[in-house]
Amino acid sequence: MAVEKVNSSSSLAEVVDRILDKGIVVDAWVRVSLVGIELLAIEARVVIASVETYLKYAEAVGLTAQAAVPAS
Repeated sequence: MAVEKVNSSSSLAEVVDRILDKGIVVDAWVRVSLVGIELLAIEARVVIASVETYLKYAEAVGLTAQAAVPAS
């Protein structure tokens, strides 16, 4: 079975379409400590996806119920 290499470039529109279709999640944790004392802690989760993709996967892990509750 031979492996073929295709020399084709993707346009920006194709890349954006694929990212929105599949989604991307970036998790980041940053902690700054000095002599064992935590001075700064940052935790971030960035989700890039279409609304349809996000809702499909959020429902699977139970996040949509939290989003539906109004803030008080």
